[in-house]
Amino acid sequence: MASAQLRDTRRRIRSVEAIKKITRAMELIATSRIPKAQARVNASKPYTAKLIEVIENVGAAGAGASHRLLEQREIRTVGLIIVSADRGLAGSYASNIIRLAENRIRQLDREGKDVTLYAVGKKAQAYFRYRGYRIESAYLGVTDTPGYGDARAIANSVLAAFVTGHIDSVEVFFTRYQSAMNQIPTRIDLLPITPPEKEDAERAHQVSYEFEPSPEEILDRLLPRYIEATIFNVLLEASASEHSARRRAMKAATDNAEDLIRVLSVQANRARQAEITTAISEIVGGAEALAEGKR
Repeated sequence: MASAQLRDTRRRIRSVEAIKKITRAMELIATSRIPKAQARVNASKPYTAKLIEVIENVGAAGAGASHRLLEQREIRTVGLIIVSADRGLAGSYASNIIRLAENRIRQLDREGKDVTLYAVGKKAQAYFRYRGYRIESAYLGVTDTPGYGDARAIANSVLAAFVTGHIDSVEVFFTRYQSAMNQIPTRIDLLPITPPEKEDAERAHQVSYEFEPSPEEILDRLLPRYIEATIFNVLLEASASEHSARRRAMKAATDNAEDLIRVLSVQANRARQAEITTAISEIVGGAEALAEGKR
C-alpha cells in the first residue's frame, strides 16, 4: 500500500495535469483568435483614414469653425472611457490600463475637475464601482469580439453628454496593439475633436472641392461617424491586445504546470523508492530472523 505522502503527491500531479489541460486549451484558443483580431484592426484603419481625409477637405472649405464637436470650452467635467476586459486569466492586461486611468483620475481630482466614467468590461466596472467612483455607463460582453454596434452605443452616450454640456471633454484609455508580444496602455483625447492640420507642402497641393450639400451639413454628419470609427478601432486594438496577453499568460501557466509536474514526479519516485527500500529491508530482516530461529 502506498504511503500517505506518495498518495498526496500523486493526487497533486493529477490536479496539476488537469489544470495544465485547461491552460493549454485556453492558450490555443487565444492563439487562434489573435490573427482574426489583428486582421480586424488592420481592416478598420483605412476607413478612419479616409474619414480624416474628408474632414480635412471639408474643414479647408471653411466648414466646422464653430461646430459643437470642435468646441473648445472650459473643462469642468471629464469623461473617461476605460476599455478593460470582461474575463480574467490575461496576466496584468486589465490592471495596467486600470492603473493608468486611476492615475489620471487622481490628477484630475487634484486639478479640481469632476470625472465621469464609462467602463468597458467587467474588470473596470468592478474595480471602480468597488472604490466608489461614479460610473455613468458600463458596457459588458464587448471586449472579446467587439462589433460596430458596440462602438456606436458608446459613441452615442458620450456624444449626448458632450453636446448637452454634462461633460466638457472625453479621454479614452485602452491597450494599443503593436505586436503579439508588445501591447502598450494608451490614453488619447477623443472630444472635443482636434481638427487635423496639414503640412505646408500638403496645403500647396491641396485640391479645391465643391460640396453638395453644404460643407457644414457634411461635417455635421461626418464627425459623429468619425467618433464611432475611432471608438471601434480602440475596441478592436484592445481585443487583439487582450487575446495576446491571455495567450502569454496561459503559456506561462502551462510551462509552470509542466515544471511542477516534473518536480512532483521526482518526489513521487523518491517516495516510491523509499517504500521499496523499506519493504526490501523488512523482508531481508525477516528472513535473517527466521534463519537465526532455525539454528
